[in-house]
Amino acid sequence: MFKLTGKINVALGAVAIAGIFVLFLTALSQAGEKPASAGQKAFEKFYVYKDKPSLNHFAASGFMPDGRCVSINDVWVDNCNGNRSCIQAQFDRDCAAIGTGWAGVYWLEPSNNWGDVKGGFNLTGAKKLVFWARGDKGGEVVTFKMGGIGMGHSYPDSDSASSEPIVLTNNWKEYSIDLTGKDLSHIIGGFAWVGTAKENQSNITFYLANIYYN
Repeated sequence: MFKLTGKINVALGAVAIAGIFVLFLTALSQAGEKPASAGQKAFEKFYVYKDKPSLNHFAASGFMPDGRCVSINDVWVDNCNGNRSCIQAQFDRDCAAIGTGWAGVYWLEPSNNWGDVKGGFNLTGAKKLVFWARGDKGGEVVTFKMGGIGMGHSYPDSDSASSEPIVLTNNWKEYSIDLTGKDLSHIIGGFAWVGTAKENQSNITFYLANIYYN
């Protein structure tokens, strides 16, 4: 009887050890199964403009075509969608109509860089450019862009993207520009807006907030 019990104990011990070994192999196998994105740092939200005095990137310095028909105030504080500040932008349609017919502003890095000096940011991993906007009255038509700076210069942007002309309402609304498949390895022109005399029948004022890559 003693010998039989001993054999049973040995058999049970062997089964237990085998079970532990199987669990160990399973855990080891699962540890090696990593998500496809493992080891790749996720893209962190990168602000062009959050508010003042938060850390922002790029400078609203590219006044197009000559700065006469546009103006901006990036410390506007009235009705800023819950932010400490936002951007008031104005397009003088009357001014543009007797000239090129359009005008706008580019946010550049470094300031006033049209591709002649080294600069910009590597935004690889971003999937979209997000921004909030509202018109002063509603009905204002504005096109928004990124990239496309410096073609033919020493340090051009690696890619570009644009929205269609957007008809703004007088309520805050979130918009985005799809960046899927874009080469974002060198971006000087982080953000831009353009108004045209053809799409607007009078001078316009609109507001921007929370401009970021994500």
